[in-house]
Amino acid sequence: MTVMAKPGQSSAASSARRILPYAGIALVVVYCLAPFYWMVVSAFRRPQDQFDNSPLPAVWSMENFSAVFKPDVGFGRALANSLAVAGTTTVLTLVVGTCTAYALARLRFRGKNLVLAVVIATSMFPTISLIVPLLKLFTDIGWINTYQAMILPSLSFALPLAVWNLTVFFRQLPFELEQAAMVDGCTRGQAFRRIIIPLAAPGVFTTAIITFICAWNEFIIALSMVNKKEMQTATVAISKFTGAYGFDQPFGTQMAAGVIVTVPLVAVVLIFQRRIIAGLTAGGVK
Repeated sequence: MTVMAKPGQSSAASSARRILPYAGIALVVVYCLAPFYWMVVSAFRRPQDQFDNSPLPAVWSMENFSAVFKPDVGFGRALANSLAVAGTTTVLTLVVGTCTAYALARLRFRGKNLVLAVVIATSMFPTISLIVPLLKLFTDIGWINTYQAMILPSLSFALPLAVWNLTVFFRQLPFELEQAAMVDGCTRGQAFRRIIIPLAAPGVFTTAIITFICAWNEFIIALSMVNKKEMQTATVAISKFTGAYGFDQPFGTQMAAGVIVTVPLVAVVLIFQRRIIAGLTAGGVK
């Protein structure tokens, strides 16, 4: 005996199926954005209201932001250090990673897959396990409190990801394009620079954004290799921030510093989200 569903029940079930995915998305968005929202709200509270738990500040204030940039805090120098380290790491990663990925994707040589496997395996080592030997090495050669002591370790962890992403991307590009360029008189290097690099721009751009974010947010290496205040990066400076109002709990000023460090990255991702998505999903000529 077949039981016919009532029109109202069918409509309710259909509505539930449409609403549930959006409800799940909303839940994930709220879960991810709640800490960032609370950081922003806390940054705009007055120092005397920093323990207030209201959803919005009772009085909106910029005191925490002005305190962060006081001369004795040195946060401006820390931001410049972070920009120097992250920018240099990104440029070196793109130069070395692009050439390496192209060789692994296009050239034929024995042990190519083994090389790629070793490159990926190096990224599986936890950072903390390499800190002690690197600290010993850099101490012996006098690199402590230098930019290269932060850039080279960050480069070693950024390169495997860049090489893997770009190798997969280059493999999907038609080899006939290079052959046609070489038939027209280009060398392999010229075909790489004039044909492959422009086509690989979405993948290279996406790799650059991901590398910069990872290097900008890096903490343990910068904390271990630098002990001078003027050489600290922004993430280390925030962790050691003692406030600018005597012996207060520096929650407000730390939140303000966190907003200053985070907002540029969020803005870059939002502005270039289409290119980032294209770089993660593209890889061939349409």
